Amino acid sequence: MTRIRVRGEEVRHYILQNVEANPTDICKAAADHFGVSRQAINIHLQRLVREGALNDTGRTRNRSYSLAPLVKWRKSYEITAGLEEDIVWRNDISEVLGQLPENVKDIWHYGFTEMFNNARDHSGGTMISVLIEKTSVGTEMAIIDNGVGIFRKIQTELNLLDERHAVFELTKGKLTTDPARHTGEGIFFTSRMFDDFNIMSAGIYFAHEFGNVEDWILERSNPEEARTSVWLKLNNHTSRTLKKIFDQYSSGDDYGFTKTVVPVRLAQYGNDRLISRSQAKRVVARVELFKVVIFNFENVSTIGQAFADEIFRVFARQHPEIEILVSHANSEVQRMIERAKANSPIDERVAHSPE
Repeated sequence: MTRIRVRGEEVRHYILQNVEANPTDICKAAADHFGVSRQAINIHLQRLVREGALNDTGRTRNRSYSLAPLVKWRKSYEITAGLEEDIVWRNDISEVLGQLPENVKDIWHYGFTEMFNNARDHSGGTMISVLIEKTSVGTEMAIIDNGVGIFRKIQTELNLLDERHAVFELTKGKLTTDPARHTGEGIFFTSRMFDDFNIMSAGIYFAHEFGNVEDWILERSNPEEARTSVWLKLNNHTSRTLKKIFDQYSSGDDYGFTKTVVPVRLAQYGNDRLISRSQAKRVVARVELFKVVIFNFENVSTIGQAFADEIFRVFARQHPEIEILVSHANSEVQRMIERAKANSPIDERVAHSPE
């Protein structure tokens, strides 16, 4: 028995996991990886095509491969008093997703019900559409409503600076326009559970990729309609669990949502520098809701004295019960932080988290 036959399942698994990144040269990539001929790899490619796991287009040297959808499904729901996310999950979504490992199904259950509930309760729209596409490797879902737009609604109801400011507040967690019915944890934790999490609303695009310390905000010069689209993507065989994600943002023995990471970069607008106290006040807004706050300075090249002083002396002195940590600060940013701390009481709790 040849080496390639012995590892046939391993070869096909490699192809499926890497074909999206190498649609035109997956044969070469797999041959190089396993140290076999392209002809040997091609046998497995053709098998995956016959089984319906891959699509192929083009001829010979121009041939391209892509994951074939095993499921493509769409349904729209009218927002009425009787529309319940758990019933939609049980009757439709769970059945469409089909057989998945329990931990993966749990993540989908949490993410779908939280996002569907948000659209139902807060969008101000009349319809919610759900799209699902599942391949042998992963599943994508879109939850789209025709409401006023999530960022615009948050900005208006919380009297924030603009829609971008609304996104910044969402990244901290515990943000809700209806505290009587919602904790404000749903979007935050959902964004941390999936491989890719995206919200598109009007001219604002927010994205978080699992394992990436950064969140991204993009703005379009020609905004589309106000509707909100939430896109979720997850590998069908991830080892991730709900507990692992919740534990990352809890501290102590109460297992509450007590820790947050503030992406300071998102407080910057265009080429603006983080200099003023007003900017710093937006950065620390609502973080008093947490016991541990990590200010992440990834891609922040410099900060001003007043900005640093407002966070690391004024805010720290006002909230001695909060543990303040700093991560990914370059030497210049670190120097300004140390200068602000030098003017703080000796027992002030400002530390540095591991890089």
